[in-house]
Amino acid sequence: MNELKQITLVDDEIVKSKKCITKKKAGIIYENIKDFRKNKIYYLLTVPALLFFAVFHYLPMVGIVLAFKNYKFDDGIFGSEWVGLQNFKFFFLSEYALTTTFNTLFLNFMFILFGTLCQVCFALLLNEIKEKFFKKIFQSFMLFPYFISWVVISNFVYSLFSSDFGVINNILKDFGMNPVNWYSTASYWPTILVFTYIWKWTGYGVIIYLAVIAGIDSELYESSCIDGANKFQQIKHITIPHLTNIVIILTLLAVGRIFYGDFGMIYGIIQDNGVLFKTTDVIDTYVFRALRGTGDIGMASAVGLYQSVVGFALVILSNMLAKKYNKDAALF
Repeated sequence: MNELKQITLVDDEIVKSKKCITKKKAGIIYENIKDFRKNKIYYLLTVPALLFFAVFHYLPMVGIVLAFKNYKFDDGIFGSEWVGLQNFKFFFLSEYALTTTFNTLFLNFMFILFGTLCQVCFALLLNEIKEKFFKKIFQSFMLFPYFISWVVISNFVYSLFSSDFGVINNILKDFGMNPVNWYSTASYWPTILVFTYIWKWTGYGVIIYLAVIAGIDSELYESSCIDGANKFQQIKHITIPHLTNIVIILTLLAVGRIFYGDFGMIYGIIQDNGVLFKTTDVIDTYVFRALRGTGDIGMASAVGLYQSVVGFALVILSNMLAKKYNKDAALF
């Protein structure tokens, strides 16, 4: 009898908990409907953005099926022959798979690391310039490279490092040094590409970090001055902690594309110089050359799917690590 009573009590508690959960769900639904009715104009404003993402981001995902097919233009996407994982073998079994993957990860890691450091440092330096005129001048000069295309920048790079009439070699000659054949030495180019990336993107990143710095409560700095803190102590204990979250968020977004090489940059500067492929050939440029040579769309789709899946997994993992460090710094 006691066991029956205990079972009955447990059943009653389960029923009550289910009713509570049902009531909570009903309450949440009611609050959402109430919020929608109250702010329906704002919700309607999101419709164009949702349609844009649906049409240009989610609808094209149907093309993922090309990664598993021997695509023929006459047969179309769904009529082409199914070949399974055959398209993936073209890349993973090639002699360039490891080299291009390493170059992609290494270059993107260097871009993220040194790009972030330069952007934060220049943002801190610009923030200390009190004269608005000079601050705007410096900021404009730093932002200008962002609007220059990689095609134009590639000509700048060639003017600097050309073996015959490059500025760098002319300077070396003036100092009695031997000129360097830059376009025949692969080891120099990761450093050159990192400096070029920093030169182009630093101004854009500085704007983001300056916006965050501008939102810091000025009373924090005033209180620290009263306590006797100098500029370096203010930067260390006030400014940098406020920048930490945005640095983590931007890094997480960059990690999502760490398996994608900057095709416009790499191909614009390196082009088809096979001598430099050892240190500069990334997955995107390799796939482009293979697609141009073979016309195999299925192979290109397979590599693109591989990049997307691995990038997504890295974002999830990085976000989990960021959430353990600071919940406010995580993307989701």
